[in-house]
Amino acid sequence: MHKILNTIFASTKNLNTINHRFIKLRKNTNVEKIFNAIESYSNEAEVRYVGGCVRKIINNEKVDDIDLATNIEPTKVKEALENKNVKYFETGIEHGTITALIENDKFEITSLRSDIKTDGRHAEIKFTTDWIKDAERRDFTINSIYADINGNLFDPFDGKKDLENGLIKFVGETEKRIKEDYLRILRYFRFFTLYSKNEHSLVVKKIIKRNIVGIKRLSSERLLDELNKTFKSNCFIKLCENEFSYEIISAVFPEFKQIELFKKLNDYTKSNLYSLDFVLFLSLLILDDTDNSDYFFYKFNISKKNQKRIKSIKNFYFSKKSPIKFTSQNLWKIFYFNGKEGLIDILNYKIFTSKKFDKSLVNQINYFKNKELPKLPITGGDLIKDYGIPEGETVGEKLKEIENIWINNNFKISDKNLKKILKN
Repeated sequence: MHKILNTIFASTKNLNTINHRFIKLRKNTNVEKIFNAIESYSNEAEVRYVGGCVRKIINNEKVDDIDLATNIEPTKVKEALENKNVKYFETGIEHGTITALIENDKFEITSLRSDIKTDGRHAEIKFTTDWIKDAERRDFTINSIYADINGNLFDPFDGKKDLENGLIKFVGETEKRIKEDYLRILRYFRFFTLYSKNEHSLVVKKIIKRNIVGIKRLSSERLLDELNKTFKSNCFIKLCENEFSYEIISAVFPEFKQIELFKKLNDYTKSNLYSLDFVLFLSLLILDDTDNSDYFFYKFNISKKNQKRIKSIKNFYFSKKSPIKFTSQNLWKIFYFNGKEGLIDILNYKIFTSKKFDKSLVNQINYFKNKELPKLPITGGDLIKDYGIPEGETVGEKLKEIENIWINNNFKISDKNLKKILKN
């Protein structure tokens, strides 16, 4: 059986149109330099495209990342790159991954591996020269396709056929593969949403439900990274439209109190959701009038910078104050106090949480994108130097009073008003 698979692996050829796409990728990037560097290292050294870039080329999608697999170990990969003066970074060398950098092109090069031991989160691996062994440890058949530089496919598990038929199949036994790494449950939903032309099989549904508790063993970083990949794949809305996918994602992320919103988006928000960044996307999922967002920040170790953005939106919409109307004067005030990014976040949050589309809010975003923050035309130093205000607390008090009048007067203040304030 092993010999038969190796024969398939070595002989499968792709269609001319797909070969042409690989040739185009070769011409438009520096990938050929990586192939040359590794394959000139020794007579045995080989390198192949693998994973997402192969899947996307077969499916005629845009390729944004190029992953490569090689049958030489990481230390030899580094030597091969150094021999050709190719820069690299040890981004995941403990797992066999080196990232090469040529101009603006990045290439992840991973040595062939087989799993020795798995615990549901991490795998203990050993390097191998056997392409079949490497393919056997991958999650889905559609991610277990390799190609040489000319686009000739090496496809031991018929991943190309599954991709064309819209079948998301685990390599080997489904439950075993999930128990090796429970993140594969979420990865299954991402690839199912992107590529499936069928319903979830009853067998897979039962296995996922039986093993969903294992997701609790995963780090928050890996969960959030997979969610980000799902969002960037432009498939979250479609995921929410599938009953089983929606059920499991809601169970995995109970902090997504507003996930139902993604079933009710209007035409504009459906078309423009993926123009948002990941932080604003999260705010749409987690914000309400409870401490839910604070718990999410803690659980998923959200950076202080991103917390600040989300908190600004929450403070604006969920404080006890009456809602602020988006008049021109109020928008300028929001702009001044929250900054450009803060204002755009606030307006986008309103756009994407409203049942009806309000084009005027989009117009306001476009208007403020090109504006500079108003700057108070007088400083504490001016008060001391030009108006004889003695140094101390008085300067700060007067400056604050001037700022308030300036803000409420559409960021304008006359000399008359200024002198009147300073006389009191």
